[in-house]
Amino acid sequence: MLDPPAEPIRSWQPRLLGRIPVPAGAAGGPRGLHCSLDGLLFLTAGAAPCVHVLDLEGRSICHLPCHVPGAGNFVPEDVAVTAAGLVAVSDLVHGAVHVLQHTARAPQGRWVTVGTFLAPRGLAVDALGRLLVTDYVPGAVHSFTLGPALQPLAPASVLGLQGPCWVGPGPDGGLAVSEEFGDVQLFGSAHQPLGTLGGLTGHTFGSPAGVCTDPEGGVIVVDEQRRQVTLFPRAGAPICLVSEGLRRPLGVACAPQGQLIVADAGDGYVKVYQYHLEPA
Repeated sequence: MLDPPAEPIRSWQPRLLGRIPVPAGAAGGPRGLHCSLDGLLFLTAGAAPCVHVLDLEGRSICHLPCHVPGAGNFVPEDVAVTAAGLVAVSDLVHGAVHVLQHTARAPQGRWVTVGTFLAPRGLAVDALGRLLVTDYVPGAVHSFTLGPALQPLAPASVLGLQGPCWVGPGPDGGLAVSEEFGDVQLFGSAHQPLGTLGGLTGHTFGSPAGVCTDPEGGVIVVDEQRRQVTLFPRAGAPICLVSEGLRRPLGVACAPQGQLIVADAGDGYVKVYQYHLEPA
């Protein structure tokens, strides 16, 4: 649980380490991203029917073509990777979530549909290994685990959200959900409501988008409208991490090596920052 701040918002300026252009053929800016435990960047971008796999210096490792037998190609909305190496993508057009086994930097097998939803958008994996899916139209977040045959197990849902777009792990094994033009809702490991980041800290969002958790358990949120990235630590006031150089930030991730990664759909770059807080 985040503690209410005792001081106003602080500003820090992590150093920009590099900018990774969207791979050729994406026909649009970066959107969803995930950094795996072995430091690989999984990226969805534009209208490309594939997931791009890069290293943190922008070198292409491979790409995972998105094709389901009987349905054809699809454009992935967001992407997440489980600890077991399963790549999960949301397919907004077909209303589905598909998974693919990805091992040793090469794809194996075919995409398997593991769930159908009205409007699946954001994806994440929580601390308990559950796959989290935001369902925009009904205002829900669904969670489930996958069995040995990739069958969904122990499904559960959080209802009553207003335009949920992105989801990420929250404090203490819970989850954080950004609501389009609203706030970021926090839920505990049993999906019990814990309040909102805005309500707990007094922070006002423009349009919160991608969310992730840093190694200390703080929640990081990109604001598409305000063009900034803000850290909400477990204790203390919010910290503005990035306030310049962003045009339309959507996705965000923390790399295991300590970098902060932001997908900027405004200029077509994935921006990599040093995530070592030093006063500006």
